[in-house]
Parts: sequence; C-alpha cells; structure tokens
Amino acid sequence: MTITTPDLFNVHDRVVLITGGYGVLGGSMARALAAAGARVAILGRRADAANALVAALEDAGGRALALVGDVVDRDSMLAARDALFAAWGGIDVLVNAAGGNVARARTDNVLPFGMPMDAFDEVLRLNLHGTVLPSLVFGEPMATQQRGSIINISSMASTQALSGVMGYSAAKAAVENFTKWLAVDLAKKCGDGIRVNAISPGFFIADQNRAVLVNADGTWTPRATAVLAKTPMGRFGKHEELHGVLRFLASDASSFVTGTVIPVDGGFSAFTGV
Repeated sequence: MTITTPDLFNVHDRVVLITGGYGVLGGSMARALAAAGARVAILGRRADAANALVAALEDAGGRALALVGDVVDRDSMLAARDALFAAWGGIDVLVNAAGGNVARARTDNVLPFGMPMDAFDEVLRLNLHGTVLPSLVFGEPMATQQRGSIINISSMASTQALSGVMGYSAAKAAVENFTKWLAVDLAKKCGDGIRVNAISPGFFIADQNRAVLVNADGTWTPRATAVLAKTPMGRFGKHEELHGVLRFLASDASSFVTGTVIPVDGGFSAFTGV
C-alpha cells in the first residue's frame, strides 16, 4: 500500500496580492511565491517599479500582475481590487508589505520633544493605516467567500524600545494589535476559513535602513554592532529566510493558525542582552 500525504504548503494557482511588492522584502516575497506557482499581484504607487518586477517574474516563468495604488487611499484600493478581480477573478492571500520609517520622524541623536507631529502622523499612516485599509478592502471579499489569508508585517520595534524610532514603534505595535483583533473578529463572524497573522522580521539590511547599519566603507555602524550583539545567531537575516514562514501562512499548512505574530529574528526577541 502506498501512503500519500497532501502538500500542505502548496500555493499553486493561488491569487496573492503584495502591497509594497517591489520593495526589497516585498519583492523577495513576490519572487518566492511566484516560483512556487502562485499568481502574484504587485501593488504600489510606482507603475514603473511594479511593471519591472512583473516583467522579471514573467521572464522567470511566473504569473504576475502590476497594480498601481496608494495603501492609504480607499478609492485607490477599491480600484486596485476591481482590477485584480477583472484579471484573476478573486483573491486568496493579502500580504501587507508596504511600510517603513520616515526620516523626519527619527530621533536618533536628539531628544524626541521637537519631532514634528506631521512626521509622526506620516509614519503612522504609512505603517498602520497602510495595513488596516488594504485589509478591510481586500478582506471584504474574503469574508464573502469565507476563505483567505491576510499576512501583516510587524517589527522588533513593536515590543522592544529601539532608539530613534518612536513613531515607527507605535505604528508596528498597533499593527500587531490589529492583527489579533481582526483575526478574532473574522473567525467569529465569518468562520474558520479566514486567517490573519503577522510576520515580525528581525534585522535585515534593506534600502531604507542601509545607511544606519552600514558605513560608506562597508563596515558596520555602531547601531549594527549593537544589533548583532543582541542577536544570538550573530548576523543579519537573509531575505530568503522569510520565505518559509510566508509560505506557511499563505498555505493550508497554517489552517488552524490565526492571530499570531511569528518572529524571524535569529533569536533577537528572546535575548535580553545579558
């Protein structure tokens, strides 16, 4: 007798929308899911960047779609949803990868009292509103079909005080709370087919943080040295090391997982530094 087991991590033919999908981490996620057979829609404000990534994914044999939209504008998100449904007929997975810090909101070497409140509002809108609004717009058809997975992106800053990033920290803490709230609400009202979870990356070098981690000569900055000292694995993450958790949450392998925040951090969140 031959015993077979289903491929619980199968995402073939699933429709995945990734906001901020042409960023360093979002683009890496898009490549991983497209390579696994998913249909991947790349959403962002820059049509040229979205189209360039779509062309690269298609050249590699994947199926991809470029969508132009602003994650903090409801009309823009509704138009993107209409375009996605017109092209592929629905959505299975939403990855909220749009986000990041705002330079004017940083307070690395100064007291926080002079931080412009409009800068605080900007970083809050980008990270919190930019997660909540797409979740509401694209989560609505998931509720109707009683099936889908929403994957948010949190941060080590959500639960620990990281110097210089007050607004970003507050926004990501709220993203984690929203993840749990929406997971509970949708499960209770729409059944067990809709799941909402978050990935909390540790420290990965990307375009937005490169200047604060890497000196012009390629050596580590003092901040990078401090991060590595608190990371038991002693190194920064590689972008592909997010792919396993991403595919887990996008697939049926996580069918009984909702309301969780999964760290991928080399042990950073577990270590006190002592």
